[in-house]
Amino acid sequence: MKTYDAIIVGAGQAGPALAHVLGDMGQKVAVAEENLVGGSCVNYGCTPSKTLIGSARAIYAASRGDEFGFSTGKLTVNFDRVMQRQRDIVTAMRERGEQKLYEMKGVTFYHARASFKSKTEMQVGDEVISAKRIYLNVGARAVIPDIPGLYSVPYLTNQTILELRELPRHFIMLGGGYISMEYAHAFRRFGSEVTVIESGEQVLGREDADVAKCAQEILEKEGVKFLLNHKAIQTEKRGNEIVVHVETKGNRRSEVVGSHLLVAVGRTPNSDTLNVENAGIKLDEKNHIKVDNHLKTSVDGIYALGEVNGRGAFTHTTYNDFEIMADNLKGGKRKVSDRILTYGVFIDPSIAHVGMTENEVRESKIKALIGTMQMSKVNRATEFGQEEGFMKVLVDAKTERFLGATLIGLNSDEVIHSITDLMYAKKPYTVMQNAVHIRPTVSELLPTLLADLKPLK
Repeated sequence: MKTYDAIIVGAGQAGPALAHVLGDMGQKVAVAEENLVGGSCVNYGCTPSKTLIGSARAIYAASRGDEFGFSTGKLTVNFDRVMQRQRDIVTAMRERGEQKLYEMKGVTFYHARASFKSKTEMQVGDEVISAKRIYLNVGARAVIPDIPGLYSVPYLTNQTILELRELPRHFIMLGGGYISMEYAHAFRRFGSEVTVIESGEQVLGREDADVAKCAQEILEKEGVKFLLNHKAIQTEKRGNEIVVHVETKGNRRSEVVGSHLLVAVGRTPNSDTLNVENAGIKLDEKNHIKVDNHLKTSVDGIYALGEVNGRGAFTHTTYNDFEIMADNLKGGKRKVSDRILTYGVFIDPSIAHVGMTENEVRESKIKALIGTMQMSKVNRATEFGQEEGFMKVLVDAKTERFLGATLIGLNSDEVIHSITDLMYAKKPYTVMQNAVHIRPTVSELLPTLLADLKPLK
């Protein structure tokens, strides 16, 4: 049996970075990855989806030529080239990551599944290896709901959508979350008819109602159709078509007929691939691996990073788990609870959020101030022809510190970081209010917005 100082299971965002740190510390490290180096982000998530969104944005901009004073002639979309572009970018990024992994000092890479035989031993392919410290970075995958008939139709997930070779004529999407919203917008711009089916009262269930409504309206403006409060109760194949039977809360039934179906109703952790019971690792009710504030599981010497621990569902939170782990290994005290929730939804224009939502602030009973501004009041948005959306900030009335912010509009995914940084610095909003920002930008209007805060009622 080969013995290592550490075993890392998973070569996503946290695994290789941690292997590099441990190797530089002089440790002998084994990294096991069953599938593709780079994990979900590089192969099935951030990189391919945002590459497709980039193509869709360029197509949309070109389609508005008359508005901006130029003509492109008749616009056609070469879907093969669109998909090949994302495949080329993903492949190059994955190969770079894999090459770095092979070159890391002190690291042995196993391209095989790893599972526990005991709390210090793992079956990796045909071998059994051991280590006193084991780090789990195995991620999550799409939830496949128990809908009668689903397995009889060729449904797609966030992974298999990237294998499409033809542009869907009518793309039906189950779920109104981040994945569906982003792909709905992109494929509508490619030329597909798109229908989003959501069982809840709004899309983007985590967001405040005004944010969700605005996002829906942005997509509706370009022709995306939404069926809210509609539950998928059955699917079937009818000739070359896919039929989704839906039911409303009033038990009224109807059907949606399309050429392709995307299932995007949630994610489930890959903890079930590890035989965690052999190590005594405890899971929560959703099968996430339980961890403490320093990412340690219920078993000494075993740690879980990334989506599998349920403490963050984003690439940036996974990488932050690595940063916490690396800091702790060197005697630091960084912890998960230091992290402030922040994320983006990459429709166009994007949504960006940090901290608490307005709903959460109201529920907390914190005495707060609120400020809002329509993007139509922002000169940069007018100049660039993208006035949809608004900015909303929430401030603790007593400490004058930001509680949270949600921006939906031009460059929101970049602008949000100026608020995020002040929140980490624990500085009052007046620092930003009194700052001088570049004109004309979106950030230029943040001091103006902060000068007009009102009590949250």
